Amino acid sequence: MTDKLTGSDRDDALAPLLANGWTVQDDRDAIHKEFVFKNFVQAFGWMTQAAIHAEKLNHHPEWSNVYKTVQVTLTTHDADGLSPLDAKLAKIMDDLARTA
Repeated sequence: MTDKLTGSDRDDALAPLLANGWTVQDDRDAIHKEFVFKNFVQAFGWMTQAAIHAEKLNHHPEWSNVYKTVQVTLTTHDADGLSPLDAKLAKIMDDLARTA
């Protein structure tokens, strides 16, 4: 089980993500971001790459795709909130999007 992020650890983990377009959800301890790509193929390709990383981490996003837009929400259900896994997967997703 992964521990929930709290205090300064939480602040340190979230600061670079919030600066890069992630937002903390008001209704739950989760982060959210909308990724917009050039077209459906690029969006789906990014999702495929992100899915491989998520599977390796054994940490799976809540996400949806409509045409070229992918909505992503990250939280750790076992921790009942945000954990280091969410921060790690968010950074991976951001890095993949830069090269998509």
